[in-house]
Amino acid sequence: MRIATWNVNSLKVRLPRVEEFLGYANVDVLCIQETKLSDKAFPHLTFQELGYESVHNGQGQWNGVAILSRVGIADVQYGFGEGIEDPYAGDARLISAKCGDLTAVSVYVPNGRTVPSEFYDRKLLWFQRLREWLDRNFTPSDSVAVMGDYNVVPEDRDVWNAAAMEGSTHITPDERAAVHALCDWGMVDTFRKIHLDDDGLYSYWDYRAGDFHQHRGMRIDLVLATKPIADAVTYAVVDRNARKGTQPSDHAPVIVDYS
Repeated sequence: MRIATWNVNSLKVRLPRVEEFLGYANVDVLCIQETKLSDKAFPHLTFQELGYESVHNGQGQWNGVAILSRVGIADVQYGFGEGIEDPYAGDARLISAKCGDLTAVSVYVPNGRTVPSEFYDRKLLWFQRLREWLDRNFTPSDSVAVMGDYNVVPEDRDVWNAAAMEGSTHITPDERAAVHALCDWGMVDTFRKIHLDDDGLYSYWDYRAGDFHQHRGMRIDLVLATKPIADAVTYAVVDRNARKGTQPSDHAPVIVDYS
C-alpha cells in the first residue's frame, strides 16, 4: 500500500499539479490539506476519472482537508464529532475514512501564529483533542495513519536553522511534546523509521526567493501511524519534484509504502 500526504495550499490553483502527481506517483491513498474549497466546489468527478473516490471537509477560502482513495472509502468522520469540544470550531481541519484495511486521517493542525498568543494556546489544546479523539475511536493495535500538515518540527534536525526560529511557533517544546504525546499513545513517525540518521529532509519551504533552492526548509508534514502499519513500512520519501516547476505549493508530498 502506498499512502501520501500533501498540503496543496489551494486545490483550485494546484489541481493540475495534483493530477500530475497522481499520474506518476501510484498512490493508493492521498490525504490533502489546505484545499481552500467549499464542499460544493470540490472536484470529485476529476478524481473519479483518475480512479479515486474522494471525501472532503471544506470551509471555503480557508483550511479544508480531503482523502482520495482507490481502495474504497467508508465510515467517514468529519471533525472530532460529538462529545469533543473543538478549540477551532468551524475550521475544517480533520477528516477520516476507512480505505481498505486502513483508517486514513487527514489533518491540518492550526499554525499557532505567534508565541505566546491565544492562537498558540488553542493549537496545543487542539492537539489534546486529537489525542482524545484517537483514544475514543481507536486502539494502537488498529491500522490507523494520521497524515497531514502538523505545523510542528519534531526535532532540530528537521529545520534548516533552529536558532533562527527560536521563539517562534513550530519548534517550541510544548508543540513537540504534543506530537510526542501522540507517539506515546501508539503512533510512530514512519518517515523516521526509514531515515533514522538523515538530516535536511524537509517537506516545506517558504515562498521567499531562494528558500527552496538554498534548502531553507522544515519537515512539518508527517505520516504518523500505529504499529501494525509502522512495522510494515518499507519506503518513505519527500517528493521534491512536486515542489518544482510552475505554481508549486510551498509543501511537497510525503510518500510512505508499507507491505
